[in-house]
Amino acid sequence: MSAPAPSPLAIVDAEPLPRQEEVLTPAALAFVAELHRRFTPRRDELLARRAERRAEIARTSTLDFLPQTAAVRADDSWKVAPAPAALNDRRVEITGPTDRKMTINALNSGAKVWLADFEDASAPTWENVILGQLNLTDAYERRIDFTDERTGKSYALKDAAELATVVMRPRGWHLNERHLTDEDGRPVPGALVDFGLYFFHNAQRLLDLGKGPYFYLPKTESHLEARLWNDVFVFAQDHVGIPQGTIRATVLIETITAAYEMEEILYELRDHASGLNAGRWDYLFSIVKNFRDGGPKFVLPDRNAVTMTAPFMRAYTELLVRTCHKRGAHAIGGMAAFIPSRKDPEINKVAFEKVRADKDREAGDGFDGSWVAHPDLVPIAMESFDKVLGDRPNQKDRLREDVSVAPGDLIAIDSLDAKPTYDGLVNAVQVGIRYIEAWLRGLGAVAIFNLMEDAATAEISRSQIWQWINAGVVFDDGRTATADLAREVAAAELAAIRGELGEDAFAAGKWQEAHDLLLQVSLDEDYADFLTLPAYERLR
Repeated sequence: MSAPAPSPLAIVDAEPLPRQEEVLTPAALAFVAELHRRFTPRRDELLARRAERRAEIARTSTLDFLPQTAAVRADDSWKVAPAPAALNDRRVEITGPTDRKMTINALNSGAKVWLADFEDASAPTWENVILGQLNLTDAYERRIDFTDERTGKSYALKDAAELATVVMRPRGWHLNERHLTDEDGRPVPGALVDFGLYFFHNAQRLLDLGKGPYFYLPKTESHLEARLWNDVFVFAQDHVGIPQGTIRATVLIETITAAYEMEEILYELRDHASGLNAGRWDYLFSIVKNFRDGGPKFVLPDRNAVTMTAPFMRAYTELLVRTCHKRGAHAIGGMAAFIPSRKDPEINKVAFEKVRADKDREAGDGFDGSWVAHPDLVPIAMESFDKVLGDRPNQKDRLREDVSVAPGDLIAIDSLDAKPTYDGLVNAVQVGIRYIEAWLRGLGAVAIFNLMEDAATAEISRSQIWQWINAGVVFDDGRTATADLAREVAAAELAAIRGELGEDAFAAGKWQEAHDLLLQVSLDEDYADFLTLPAYERLR
C-alpha cells in the first residue's frame, strides 16, 4: 500500500511577505511535508543519541575512534565520487547570509565558491528564511539587483563565467522552523525547510546552468547523522527526477565527536560527498560543551589565544587533510574573519599579514581551499593558494601519509601554555552582548571589533564564561571567575554601550534583552545545548 499523501503544512504566526507564494508553492510545501514525515522521526532519535553520548563523555572524559567502524577506516578501496567541474577548484570560498546585497557581492567577489548561509550567519526570522530563498532563485534567473537607500550605490551581477559557485548551508538538525507546522502542530526541522525549498525550486535550474544543488552540512556530530542526510538526498533526487549523485555535500567538522568519525562521515555520503571543512569556533564550543565536567585539563584559554597552530588544533586539521585526500575529497580550511577598516590602514596592515600567514599555512599543509568573510580578503587568500596550486584545481594528490594522530591528540587541551585572562572574560562578554543584540534584530553576520562574527562566536563566548566560572579559574590579575564578576563586567559593558549610543538609540535596540540572555546561558547551572534555542524563542 502506498504512503498517504502528505497533508499541507500550516504557516503559523508569520506576517505575509512579498512574493512568498513563489517560494511556498503547494508542490514545494508538499515536498517539505514529505521530507518531514519520512525523516523527522529519525532526526529526533539522533538528537536523543547526542544526549546519550554527551552523558558517556561526562562519565569517561575521553573519546576514541569507533571500534564498530574500524573496517570502514581500514578499507583503502573506497573513494568519494569525483568532484563535478563547478566544485573542482575551491581555492577561495567566501561566506555570508543571503540578503540581496550580500548575494550580489558574494557572487561577484572573485571567490570560487560562495557559502550561501541560512545557518550561523543568518538569524532565522521568517523574512530571512523566505526572502533568502527568493534571492538565490532571482540570482540564478539573473533578475537580481540592489540599490542601497543610504548611499545610492547600485549593485548588479557580473557575467555568468565570473560568478562564484553557490554552496548553500541549511540550518543544523537541532533547530526547528516554528512558522511551518504539520497537522499535529509539530514544527518542521529548519534543516528540512531550508534544504527542501532550495532543492525543490533550484535543482533542475542549477543543472541547466552547468552546476548543481551543492550543500554545506553544519553541526554534524556523527556518521549516523551523515547517513540521515544521505537518505534525504537519495529520496529528494528521486522525487524531482534528477540522477543520483547530482547533490554534493561538504560536511563541516565543527564538533569534537565528528572529528573522530571523519572517514565514516565521508563513507556514508560517498556518492554525494565533496569534502570536509575545518570550522574553528564551533569546534572549540563543542569541546567545552562535551568536556565541561572534565576538570582543569579541559579548560580553554581566551578564544583568541587558541590559534590553529595549537597542538590539538594542528592534530585536527592535519587529520582532516589526510582523511579527505585518502578518500578523494576536498579539504577546506578555516575562516579569515577580519573586516578591513576604512579608517585605519595600520590595523589593516597587521591583520592582512596575519591572514596571509594563516592562508599560507593552510595551503602548505595540503588544504585545497579556505574561507574568508570579506571580499577584500579574497585576493590575499587567492595568492596564498595560487603559490602552491599554480594551475592545478586542488592538491588532492598530496596524501599527507606523514600525518599520524592518536585519539588523545585531538583532546590534548592542556598542551597549550596560554591561560584564561580577565581581559578574555571582558572580551567574551562584550562580543556576546553585541552579537546577541544584533541576532535578536534579525542580523546573523555582524562586524564587531573588526571581525565578522556569527552564531558560533556567541556560542564560544558564553561557553568560555560558563566554563571558567564552573572551573573556578583564577585569572592573571588574581581575580577569580565567578557569576558575580561576570554580572559586574556585563553591567559595565551595558553602561558603556548606552554611553556610546545615547539613550534613544540604546532604547531602540535589544541591549537589555541581549545582556539578560547572555547571562542566562552563561550562568545557569544547566548548560544549554545551543544558545540559539532560547534565543529563537525571543526572535520576532
